[in-house]
Amino acid sequence: MARIVILGAAESGIGAAVLAQKQGFDVFVSDKSPIKDKYKEQLNKRNIPWEEGQHTAELILNADEVIKSPGIPKEVPMVKEIVKHNIPIISEIEFAGRYTNSKMICITGSNGKTTTTSLIYHIFKEAGYDVSLAGNIGKSLALQVAEAPHAYYIIEISSFQLDDMYDFRANTAVLLNITPDHLDRYEYKMQLYTDAKMRIIQNQTKDDSFVYWADDEVVAAELHKYNIEAQQLTFSEYASNSVAACVDNGEIVVKKPVEFTMPRAELSLLGRHNLYNSLAAALAAAANGVDVEAIKHGLRTFAGVEHRLEYVTTANGVRYINDSKATNVDACRWALESMTTPTILILGGLDKGNDYNEIKQLVLDKCKALVFMGADNSVLHQFFDGLGVEIADTHSMEECMKECKKRAVEGDTILLSPCCASFDLFKNMEDRGEQFKTWARKA
Repeated sequence: MARIVILGAAESGIGAAVLAQKQGFDVFVSDKSPIKDKYKEQLNKRNIPWEEGQHTAELILNADEVIKSPGIPKEVPMVKEIVKHNIPIISEIEFAGRYTNSKMICITGSNGKTTTTSLIYHIFKEAGYDVSLAGNIGKSLALQVAEAPHAYYIIEISSFQLDDMYDFRANTAVLLNITPDHLDRYEYKMQLYTDAKMRIIQNQTKDDSFVYWADDEVVAAELHKYNIEAQQLTFSEYASNSVAACVDNGEIVVKKPVEFTMPRAELSLLGRHNLYNSLAAALAAAANGVDVEAIKHGLRTFAGVEHRLEYVTTANGVRYINDSKATNVDACRWALESMTTPTILILGGLDKGNDYNEIKQLVLDKCKALVFMGADNSVLHQFFDGLGVEIADTHSMEECMKECKKRAVEGDTILLSPCCASFDLFKNMEDRGEQFKTWARKA
């Protein structure tokens, strides 16, 4: 009996363990951190052996294959040992893909993944398709393949997941953009990060579709390196004969694989960045045969994504916007571009090798104050202190919100769009956003 070891016992790891057991493998789960009770219960119910708080070499290095959580870096000592022993390492999505013939609509990009994935899912669901979310949002793909299969999966895929995917095939690949992000995981080399993102199109055939932003300079520079057999469906804000979807005279114009138009004003999502997300979603749905009227209905009725430019409340005339998902500079840029009132911007967290020059002019044009919120704000001070914008230095959400309120007057916006990861002060991005919303509603 072949042995599969799973590193990491959260959503993806547990799903992989369940599927591996169902497929007849000898399964073992190992997590260097404590395992949540709900996941222990799932493992115990199925008599799947596990360990927490350690990686026991003799229980791991006898594996025929290892399924690694995307959150575990390749520099971890046990991962290095696995590589040294020539044991293949794959992702949960790679593993799940072996045991299903369902259609895979896969979305990646530095920004906009969650919104676009959720919007595509909404369109399919409203159109009556047997569809489910997977990847970075929704339930584990492997668990669904094992216990609750669907005909279509809409999958948000990060660069970390793509790193460990080899034979998996996206029937529809959506590449929204490539901007600097997670460079700390890629030796601070943009090309390595770019190479990871481009893996979304590996293994595609002429029967598949590749949806991407025509105006992304990084993507454009990479395309010549690949033999792309899939139908290429490009989108752009600007009207052009060469793109599949664009905006022309206030109309959304889709030219292929089907033709239709609708007023841009009818899109439920506002802002330039969400225009791109909507165009990408429309093309992905059209590529899979979703009815035109159903696509339009989905684009009109989508409610948006929590923690992404999420309106929270207005208190004393001050608007509070939660953009905790903005964990890189480009995401913050999109948020600032959509601001129409004087803005107090909350920045900070774990810096990932950010270049803040991208938002420098927007900060000068739109921000009346910056409030830093992180365990160590020194990098932010080095860049922003000389700009002449008022700055406050804080190290907790409570302290941060007090400083924001001091500076806010009627007509202002307090925007949490931190450019950074959340793990210095918070459990995760969601925890940061929830704490922001809690304090905002106390204002």
